[in-house]
Formats: sequence, C-alpha cells, structure tokens
Amino acid sequence: MAAAGATIVDVDSSTFAREVIEESGSRPVVVDFWAPWCGPCRVLGPILERLAEEHGGSFRLAKVNVDENEELASGHEVQGIPAVKAFRDGQIVDEFVGALPETQIRSWLERFVPGPADAKVDLGRSLAAEGRLAESRAAFDEALKLRPRHPAALLELARLDTADGDRAMAERHLDLMNPDEAPDLAQAVAELRLQLGASDRRSVEELEARTRQQPDDLESRVALGKALAAAGRHEDALRTLLEVVSLSPREGAGEEARAAMLAVFEAVGARSELADTYRARMSAVLYK
Repeated sequence: MAAAGATIVDVDSSTFAREVIEESGSRPVVVDFWAPWCGPCRVLGPILERLAEEHGGSFRLAKVNVDENEELASGHEVQGIPAVKAFRDGQIVDEFVGALPETQIRSWLERFVPGPADAKVDLGRSLAAEGRLAESRAAFDEALKLRPRHPAALLELARLDTADGDRAMAERHLDLMNPDEAPDLAQAVAELRLQLGASDRRSVEELEARTRQQPDDLESRVALGKALAAAGRHEDALRTLLEVVSLSPREGAGEEARAAMLAVFEAVGARSELADTYRARMSAVLYK
C-alpha cells in the first residue's frame, strides 16, 4: 500500500481505484503503463519520475506494469507502450503514447498540472477582486512570461481590457488563446466575445424603445439582441434575434442575427437546453 500523499507509486488492479481514481479528485494523477522489456519505457520512466519529484507533489505519478496487469491495461485501451494517461476527477483528461522528449512532456504537463504561472494567475484574480487592477494586470503579465500564451492569463487580461474600454486589445488577447489548451474556458471566452460584439453604444432601454417605435428597423433589433446577450439576458437575446432571422432568413440583418445566435449558443453551452431549443427553432425558420 502506498504511503499517504506519496508522489510516485506502483499500482495494480487492486489499488488502481484508490491510488489513481480517488486520488485524482485531489490532484492530477499521471499513469505510466510500462513493461520491463520495453526500451522506450526505460527512457521515459526516469523522466516522468524526475518531473514528478521536481513538481513537489502537485501531481502523482502512478506506474502500472502491463505484464502483471493485462486486464487493467486492456480496460484502459492501452495498445502500445509506454502509454501515459492523465486523470483528473476520475476521468482521463489527456494522454500520449511513446517516449516523448522531456521538453514536450513538460509542455504536456502544463495543460493540467498547476505551476508557477498558475499561481500568478490566482494572485492576479485575487488582486482584481480587491480592486487592485494595476497589480492584477502585472501578475497576469508575469504569468505570460513564465508560460507564454497561458490561456487563463490571456482571458483575464482580456477582461481587464474590456473593462478599460480597449476592445481591440481584448480581442487580441482572446485571439492568442489556443482553445485546445483550455476547453473549460470556452464558455467564458464566448461570453466575453458577446460583450465585445455589442458595438452599438445605445443601452438596452434605448434600443427597446427604438424597436417599438420602428419595428421594421431590423438593424436596431439585431443591436438589441446583441446588447441583451452582452448583459447576460441570453434567452431574451435569442428570442429577439430569432425574430430577425424569421423576417430576413438568409441575408442582411437576418444573417447577422443568425451569427449572433450561434455566438450565444457558445456562451450558454453548445449542448445546453436553451441552445438546443433555439437551435431547433432557428432551423425551423431557415428550412421551412
């Protein structure tokens, strides 16, 4: 049985659930499926062990000898070794096969193991919550020096840019993000892009008054839909934008409204109930 909190452990079928699945609820667990006869395994293993020690317990390295645990390896679809799989909250979040160079393994670990750059992002968020915005921005900039294109740091800088009214810089920071590195930030990015997309400076109230006075002004209706979305009133936004699509299905304001609806779907969750409902309604309008 592994010592509590151990950084590197050998696991088998009887201990996998405890040492990997349960432990991954507290910190990432990297599982190395290997065999004594495997040359690349003998190259990769020491690198993983050194990195685990270097990270000081921020992740656990669990080693599985596939010769002694064939059923365990088969159950996790190991078809070639070395096979390395990262677990978080009981689920595989990333993986690779083969003996990668150490530089690539370090980059791979950065996707899910907290490091110095992540600490700077946490500090920046705390400072922002306290209203210390200049210090917050400096912390996010330091995070980017430690890990260029850190997705969370870029997102937080874009939020600060948006609050400062610097839309161009906010878009630049968002464009630098690699969506594959931070799928958990996708909705937050989409939400911020909704705010940036509401370029009409009139308030929701002003736009509502305009659309009541001029119901045929579809451009103002689109602007209202975007303003509602930026304000977080997603269902009202979708209802308003769908009205425009129904009046002008495939051109001009209708096409702009359709694109705006797609952006709202991303912000609320592409497979959320609200997105599914209005996606179906939009399809009914477009393909009737």
